[in-house]
Amino acid sequence: MVQSTSTWAQKYRGATVEDLDPPPALSTKPTELISYALMNAYERDYSHLTVVSEDTRALLGYLNIPRLRQLLKEGAVGETDHVEKAMQRFQRSGKVYKVITMDTPLEELEFFFTGGTSGSSGPQEFAVVTDGNRRFVLGVATKGDLEQFVKRRPA
Repeated sequence: MVQSTSTWAQKYRGATVEDLDPPPALSTKPTELISYALMNAYERDYSHLTVVSEDTRALLGYLNIPRLRQLLKEGAVGETDHVEKAMQRFQRSGKVYKVITMDTPLEELEFFFTGGTSGSSGPQEFAVVTDGNRRFVLGVATKGDLEQFVKRRPA
């Protein structure tokens, strides 16, 4: 069931992604070892790491840590493999991505998580938060972050 905009407005009361206080993004490079990326994610309790180009720092994709653990368990990848073997790449051509910035209203973020505007491939687990020009990755917001925000916000 899709909530009406007025329900979202009541739930979030004008809050934006910045109000979630997302932790700084932790990025890894495609050539780093999976063991190193995994250790960094565990140390910070992150469920997703962005993967950026070594040369340009352009966003290439991400590592979903629960999925990575499953791949390791199945033997599809090993800890001494490079991140590029396990990363999920962003499709560059023919796909329009929703820009999520610190100023994005939380109702838009929730709509994105449910597969709305440019979450067209279905429900999304996380959003990469960038500056308005998509030049810098500022953080990662998850559905869990949004749920925690609603729980801790007074009614």
